[in-house]
Amino acid sequence: MTLDQRATVCVLGTGLIGGSLLRAAAAAGYEAFGYNRSDSGAEAARRDGFDVTGELTTVLRRAADTHALVVLAVPMPAVDAILTAIATHAPDCPLTDVVSIKQPVADAVREQGLEANYVGGHPMAGTAESGWAATDPELFRDAVWAVGVDEGTRVGPWTTVVRLALDCGSVVVPVVAAEHDQAVARISHLPHVLAEALAAAGADGGALALGLAAGSFRDGTRVAGTAPDLVRAICEPNGTALGEVIDETIAALLAARESLRTDGTLGELVEAGYRGRTAYEQRERWEITGVTPGDGDWLGELRRAGQRGGVLRSL
Repeated sequence: MTLDQRATVCVLGTGLIGGSLLRAAAAAGYEAFGYNRSDSGAEAARRDGFDVTGELTTVLRRAADTHALVVLAVPMPAVDAILTAIATHAPDCPLTDVVSIKQPVADAVREQGLEANYVGGHPMAGTAESGWAATDPELFRDAVWAVGVDEGTRVGPWTTVVRLALDCGSVVVPVVAAEHDQAVARISHLPHVLAEALAAAGADGGALALGLAAGSFRDGTRVAGTAPDLVRAICEPNGTALGEVIDETIAALLAARESLRTDGTLGELVEAGYRGRTAYEQRERWEITGVTPGDGDWLGELRRAGQRGGVLRSL
């Protein structure tokens, strides 16, 4: 496949992320079709004019016939079963995913013998809503899409995945699985946990507290509106990394509590938080250039560039 050719795309799971990807790929000119376990979800997609069915075997055989890029867009608990089906019916297709953790998916892919054609992916986009009704072809516009550059990644599938991410309007951050999971524990999974705790604390204050709640409570609890089962599916598989950063956060809160009790101040926490927010607002994404996929230490070069804040905007 040359750089100006688009792969056919087969999306397995048409909830918020998978369904939005199906819409975005179709809008970008890809031939795209999909599978959804829920008959009602598949029917909703078909009513909107998209080629989605509840017959997984049929979809995978079609993917094999067209050598489609297969996109795994199901929650982590469903990954093993779907990969087993892929290994049976479409083992030679390029394969990626949009699951919020990467190392457990990569391990599951390896167990099925599918690693040669696999490239991990994670678009950093979403809302508190779920299901086909929440899908949006513009969801990935100007978003960051993490794409794996782990050892052994092959240039063909990698190029296909990057091209899809770019065509959906995203910028690409090259990253290896373990480092991705450590990072998202801090900037994605911990915020879910803190939002749940904040929402519960507010509700414990009763009608008066909730009646007085305004912007800071609303913004801080936004993702607590996500369905609890989905939050568990997102966060719990990354339990080790998430547990470590929860420990760090608890230590910072305990230090702030002790400072408040002893001298009436919140201590270092406020300054550290201000510095962190300022660093986020002032972050710069510089464009990675001069790396030729497939040449020399291209995976290492891309990994190091991603660590330093580099992004890919084109191939």
